[in-house]
Amino acid sequence: MAITETQLIALLYLVLSGTYLVVLPGILYFYLKSRWYVASSIERLIMYLFVFLFFPGLLLLSPLLNFRPKGRKLQA
Repeated sequence: MAITETQLIALLYLVLSGTYLVVLPGILYFYLKSRWYVASSIERLIMYLFVFLFFPGLLLLSPLLNFRPKGRKLQA
């Protein structure tokens, strides 16, 4: 069974949209988590650029990921 041109184009769209909406925003989330408090001003500008570019994917992943800081234990 041969893959037709239409099926190949549909597969290409599926791969590209999955990369844009899931893979790259997931990588960006983990990069932002690791570098958020230590980034230089130029690096922070590039971070904001990527957040703007991948906003739909970040919005799609946001209910699934939780990067709030861990609670501190205070001595009483």
